[in-house]
Amino acid sequence: MSTATFTSAVRPGTPAAPASPRPRRRFKVTPGGLVIAVLALFLAVVWLMPLVWAVLTSIKPEGETTAVPLRWLPLEPTFEAYRTVIAQGNLQQWLVNSVIISVLVTALTLVLCVMAAYAFSKTDFPGRKVLFGMFVAGILVPPQALIVPLFDEMTFLGLVDTYWGVALPQVVAPVMIFILKRFFDAIPRDYEEAARLDGAGHLRVLWSVVVPMSVPVLAAVGIFTFVQSWNNFLWPFVATTDPALMTVPVGLATVQGSYGIMYAQQMASAVVGAIPLLVVFLFFQRQVVRGVTDAGLK
Repeated sequence: MSTATFTSAVRPGTPAAPASPRPRRRFKVTPGGLVIAVLALFLAVVWLMPLVWAVLTSIKPEGETTAVPLRWLPLEPTFEAYRTVIAQGNLQQWLVNSVIISVLVTALTLVLCVMAAYAFSKTDFPGRKVLFGMFVAGILVPPQALIVPLFDEMTFLGLVDTYWGVALPQVVAPVMIFILKRFFDAIPRDYEEAARLDGAGHLRVLWSVVVPMSVPVLAAVGIFTFVQSWNNFLWPFVATTDPALMTVPVGLATVQGSYGIMYAQQMASAVVGAIPLLVVFLFFQRQVVRGVTDAGLK
């Protein structure tokens, strides 16, 4: 190496040589990968077909919804069904009820399940394994088997036809406790021990250390709980007799049974009722994907 070359290489201010561009990653198309891609595309189309049918039916005149042969595309598109269901005013009330109940269920489920999962994961108390086994076994109990005792309990407490009566029985979620415990188990105990050296107790460790490190999985659990509560039909149907407290699924079923089947209006109500779920998922999809990946869910 010559002196001039060495001096040029080490002289201050000399621009560094441009880094060589990274080679682009090439995706190899294999027969197995092609089959999987085609199968995934087929399943996506099959999943979207009912949604597309609902949207197209909602913009048809009522007479076209029962015309034979059935048509995918409306001959005379109209938004009359949307104007009708909005003008009736029931749909807005159902949406408000669904939002209130789903938010209550999600908030209470997160608080209770986080504390229960932390206790099972980070503390040692007598009967911990047995009690956790009972919680896991609760996943196997079908919700329909609890309808009668839950209704008797809500009646005794005077909570029938109230928001709390609809929300509280949906709060118990053993599967969410199991998911959160698995995630908390993976958090190193070094963080907990460092907080304890500073004099933190269990609650301080939970809310200041564990919860901030678990935001992705908490977002995923919260979204799943919100969607499940929003779509729940059976318990809100049993626990409410007042039309002013009906949720979107219960309200749609009641209108269908009381006033006959108006397909365009029914589909318009279903589409409007699904919009909040779509908005919530679009806002939190990144957190949901991270939470599912971090928690090891399938």
